Amino acid sequence: MCFLRRSASATHQGATIMKRIIAGLAVAAGTALPVLAEEHRVTIRGMAFEPALPEIAVGDTVTFVNTGRMTRTASAIVRGLDAGREGAAASHTGRIDPDAAVRVPIIRTGAADYFCSDHSSMRGRIVVN
Repeated sequence: MCFLRRSASATHQGATIMKRIIAGLAVAAGTALPVLAEEHRVTIRGMAFEPALPEIAVGDTVTFVNTGRMTRTASAIVRGLDAGREGAAASHTGRIDPDAAVRVPIIRTGAADYFCSDHSSMRGRIVVN
């Protein structure tokens, strides 16, 4: 039987190459992972949206939660909110009853000012990066 022996320098070079391959794969895997969308909550409390100015990213979802005793809305002045509706109503949550919530996916960058259609002094802004 014949056994081949590797020299110490050949073994070291092989280990170095393997480390580089593993490091390269780790970097590639890290950049290939998808960015997970985040959930944001805007609470409708009394006559205010809290927080009024959340900063978010395209693909995130904003949930408007009405903790008050009156029905409210969140209507966007500029399109950017997508409440799952078509046409002019696409940027309107519809009526949000007390203790209810509406989830709104964010579909484009920019700023979306919104207000309660029944109480125009209730205003907020979402900045989408």
